[in-house]
Amino acid sequence: MEENLQPLDPIFLELGPIQIHWYGVIIGVGALLGLLLAVRESERRGLHKDTFVDVVLFAIPMAILGARAYYVIFQWDYYSQNPGDIIKIWNGGLAIHGGLIAAIITGAIYARVKKISFWQLADIGAPSILLGQAIGRWGNFMNQEAHGDTVSREFLEGLMLPDFIVNQMYINGAYYHPTFLYESLWNFAGVIGLLLLRKANFRRGELFLTYVIWYSVGRFFIEGLRTDSLMLTETLRIAQVISIVLIAVAVGIMIFRRVKGHSNVRYLDSSQ
Repeated sequence: MEENLQPLDPIFLELGPIQIHWYGVIIGVGALLGLLLAVRESERRGLHKDTFVDVVLFAIPMAILGARAYYVIFQWDYYSQNPGDIIKIWNGGLAIHGGLIAAIITGAIYARVKKISFWQLADIGAPSILLGQAIGRWGNFMNQEAHGDTVSREFLEGLMLPDFIVNQMYINGAYYHPTFLYESLWNFAGVIGLLLLRKANFRRGELFLTYVIWYSVGRFFIEGLRTDSLMLTETLRIAQVISIVLIAVAVGIMIFRRVKGHSNVRYLDSSQ
């Protein structure tokens, strides 16, 4: 039976020579839902309703470029020999850390130009970013990528997974850890947690920094299960190193802002 398993079609729609991949559709859906969540919350916090629409119009293209550039840089041995593949993002190869760095820089520049608190924007946007990441991992599922090492079908069935996930994890004659799913579930749990923490009236900036810590902790452990990691050395995974750095930086910024009195404004405060 296993030899006859067919993977899900990664193509969402074909219009003549144009192919629309599920990978891009799913990422787009995640971005849209995240935007709607941020727009709704930004109005509650007294920002103009178009603020996050404007931010996203700048941040998403830059995030895609940053995510792709990050991935290509660390796979340069391949792309230097196949430069035509650099633009083929529909086949996967978007590194989330690169996208986050580009998006955060873009958001910081936007906030400075518009004279809006960057930390307020970051706090409002944190659950939306994590929601987009949680949904976006299903694009990896459609491409049969971002998986872990080999496992048995019995192991996957023991996780009470539906057949469509179990069957999609059958790749080239073997079953694999659905690490895309582990990260997606971790991120969805984080979204719920961040939405609940809003009511705790955190100091401004700390909701976003909590997101950074939450995501990085999960990514560190899940990355250790993956077989397609970008490697810094033969044994050192780039994503795990970045995760440790981000946790340390987030905790450091949180402490520094408190000591210096830069975080006296609370999340629910209306002042800029």
